[in-house]
Amino acid sequence: MQQIILQGTTSIQLVELINEGVKRQLEDFKKNFEPKAQTQYYSRSQVCKKLGISPATLHNWVKQKKLPCFGLGGRIFFKSEDIENSIIQLNK
Repeated sequence: MQQIILQGTTSIQLVELINEGVKRQLEDFKKNFEPKAQTQYYSRSQVCKKLGISPATLHNWVKQKKLPCFGLGGRIFFKSEDIENSIIQLNK
């Protein structure tokens, strides 16, 4: 950590020094910042259509914990990443 001697430094100069430091930190943050991808949610009917399965099959998969689901206000939703992760590779 650098040591700064403030003798002879005016309050305006001190504010400018602080502003420069903050600007550098923000620029570094902007360069390294990667926004988090927004999670896509699907309804039961959308999942059935996407996978080409019946609602009964989807219900069985949820019951067997093959496909995690989430609820809100009496509705069931599935995360896109969970759908993708539930599909397994058959030939390795």
